[in-house]
Amino acid sequence: MKEKVQKAIDELRPQLQADGGDIELVDVTEDGVVKVRLLGACVGCPMRQMTLTHGVTRFIKKQVPEIKEVQAVEEE
Repeated sequence: MKEKVQKAIDELRPQLQADGGDIELVDVTEDGVVKVRLLGACVGCPMRQMTLTHGVTRFIKKQVPEIKEVQAVEEE
């Protein structure tokens, strides 16, 4: 499942990069939770949550229907 999610993220990445942002896959749990890190212009962006909910989550769930949720993790 992690490979499918990574493929979906790789397809989505150019759209985020076009606006100065980026995304990194952190983990995919056994119960279908995807953890991602939003990078670049996405950090501190007021539209970050909307991008995550309506953009990233929707796209990943369409590509990998067994995913239950997508969560953003903060940079370490």
